[in-house]
Amino acid sequence: MTAPLCVVGLGPGSAACLTPLAREALARAQCIAGYQLYLELMPRELLEGKRLISTGMRREEERCAVAVQAARDGQCTALVCSGDPGVYALAGLTLEVMEAENLLDCVQLQVIPGVPAVCAAAALLGAPLTHDFACVSLSDLLTPRRLIEKRLSAVLKTDFVCVLYNPRSNGRPHLLGQALSLAKKHRRPDCPVGLVRKAFRPGQEVSVHRLADFDEERVDMLSLLIVGNSASRTLNGYMLTPRGYELRRTQRVSKVIFPYSN
Repeated sequence: MTAPLCVVGLGPGSAACLTPLAREALARAQCIAGYQLYLELMPRELLEGKRLISTGMRREEERCAVAVQAARDGQCTALVCSGDPGVYALAGLTLEVMEAENLLDCVQLQVIPGVPAVCAAAALLGAPLTHDFACVSLSDLLTPRRLIEKRLSAVLKTDFVCVLYNPRSNGRPHLLGQALSLAKKHRRPDCPVGLVRKAFRPGQEVSVHRLADFDEERVDMLSLLIVGNSASRTLNGYMLTPRGYELRRTQRVSKVIFPYSN
């Protein structure tokens, strides 16, 4: 008889950011599968007495397949990933694996939400995402570079706040530079760029910079960047993207003082 399979979001890495629903699913699991680094970030008490399956970087398909098989073998299984399972993570791949093996009607799947990296970074920066924003991953391992550039251009041209996941690695150090050059065409020089590295983990770094002066050498794969829109500004070390309340207040005052004006 098969057992349930939960794809669990661990959040940014701190046990304090692990949701009660995620903690409950992990406590219930008999088998926990995940990337080794993510298992190391988990509270020790949630791993004790369980079957642990760890795989290395870029072995996501193997990880999902092993977790699905553990559930088929009757072990209540948790497949863990950082952030939220549905944001650049394993919820989609797990469904693809189950679809390929005709298991969608056989294995009970539950996706347990987690705090996404973008939300963790935004909280540390202040309020950079209080208006429309879009996320773009600069990793070209699974997405053609030309498509990444097309999406990035569309986001920046239309004045979305732009969140950059997987911004820079040793294998593609130049794509971030291209992204920042494109941003400079559509943003003012003092547009704020928020940089968060290792959010809610030991060694956390949080800083806000001017787009014109930003040094891409500060960035690695443990970082997340948020490029503001035309209204974003730096506010006493924080990053703020106004929602529009000031404009609404101004309009209300205008109607009171000039009731017959357009």
